[in-house]
Amino acid sequence: MPILLERSEIIKSSIRPSVAVADGKIFIMANTEQNNLMDKIISLCKRRGFIFPGSEIYGGLANSWDYGPVGVELKNNIKQLWWKRFVQSRDDIVGIDASLIMNPKVWEASGHLATFNDPLVECKKCHHRFRKDELYDVWMEKTKGKLDDKNKINSCPDCQEELTEPRNFNLMLKTFLGPAEEAANVVYFRPETAQAMFVDFKNVLQTTRKKLPFGIAQIGKAFRNEITPGNFIFRTREFEQMEIEYFIRPPKTDEDWQSVFEMWRKEMIEWMKEMGIEIGKVHELEVSKDKLAHYSKRTIDFEYEFPFGIKELYGLAYRTDFDLKNHANASKEDLSYLDPETNEKLVPHVIEPTWGVDRTVLAVLCSAFDDSDPDRIVLKLPYKLAPYKVAVFPLMKNKQELVSKAKEIYDSLRKNFMVAWDDRGNVGKRYYSQDEIGTPFCITVDFDSLEDGAVTVRDRDTMKQERIKIAELKKYFSEKLDV
Repeated sequence: MPILLERSEIIKSSIRPSVAVADGKIFIMANTEQNNLMDKIISLCKRRGFIFPGSEIYGGLANSWDYGPVGVELKNNIKQLWWKRFVQSRDDIVGIDASLIMNPKVWEASGHLATFNDPLVECKKCHHRFRKDELYDVWMEKTKGKLDDKNKINSCPDCQEELTEPRNFNLMLKTFLGPAEEAANVVYFRPETAQAMFVDFKNVLQTTRKKLPFGIAQIGKAFRNEITPGNFIFRTREFEQMEIEYFIRPPKTDEDWQSVFEMWRKEMIEWMKEMGIEIGKVHELEVSKDKLAHYSKRTIDFEYEFPFGIKELYGLAYRTDFDLKNHANASKEDLSYLDPETNEKLVPHVIEPTWGVDRTVLAVLCSAFDDSDPDRIVLKLPYKLAPYKVAVFPLMKNKQELVSKAKEIYDSLRKNFMVAWDDRGNVGKRYYSQDEIGTPFCITVDFDSLEDGAVTVRDRDTMKQERIKIAELKKYFSEKLDV
């Protein structure tokens, strides 16, 4: 069970090695081992086609990343499993896919244009920029928890020179629609997927006839003009979310909404288990009232022990009726719910579980990465997440009879599974290559296969090999992969 902490108890920096306590806060400082782990994961992602730097041939673009052939399969598997679990397997949730750019009035009503800000300070000498509310933590990391002069936190962590006065920096990513770049044409890329589900509430209600409680789900891109993006795919200006707005009756007591909140808390924990995320490295953090978002009455952050620190992975919030009421007032549309049995008219309240797709990918990679064997690196992904379920090899690529038989097996299996073909180098190197992308099983077609109609199947995690009849391969993998 993840540990529930107050916000004042959050471990703000890196994990495990050395601990410092200051002003009632716990700081755990980074070490070489953890930094090396992150470097190894980033290297693996580039080397094996999970994630590439964006626009790399032009020198890249600050903190933009592209998912490669293997990475996009992993990412899609996560999204498809989420959709299956929370939409297709439930009667009380339906999905939508809304526009990235919405009428700017949406963001006025939601409060984003007025309140979606971070306090920005800039060094007058080196011009590096920082969030004012994170300066203390940056200094604690730099000094390994031994900040001898608290006045330093008002200076630049990089060059110790004077900082500007803080100013609010709006995180909305602005652009223009139409031929002229003028105020009337200003629009914004959405900073979250949630608002479309509130704006479309009336249409969804009319077309589905859902009864409370019910939810609207969406997977999609969001954009935030972050001051300090970083830590690989953890914090980027373009990212993907999986969100649900779960509508309930206005609660008569706290227990009414708390029971639904608890239901979703447990659902999110079960999801993490399904993803193979190490639950022992997950912490539930109760956001204190003074840190709550403007729309929230209660929020829990699920945070994970990444190699670079304990950071937010998912969030669960009770948004009350803030959004529907604001949009109803601003649009002059009736966004209430009419109870079909009592004819009572009411504005539903909302419980919002939110998952970051890219952060899920990163947490999954960190949990699955295993280099304990000095001879190989293994990505021990849950079978259902593995980009390829099976790889097929001919023992020798210059023996046509082996290649033909292997191709026959490959073509047969790929009708039911994601299957990789590999005939490069020797079989041992092929095994290790597939280990690094998390392929659960490898098939080798050898000369005996031509005589006995069997192949060697090798298990990723145990490296155990067994002979399986070619005619039984589909059944064998269906059982092993639980397909």
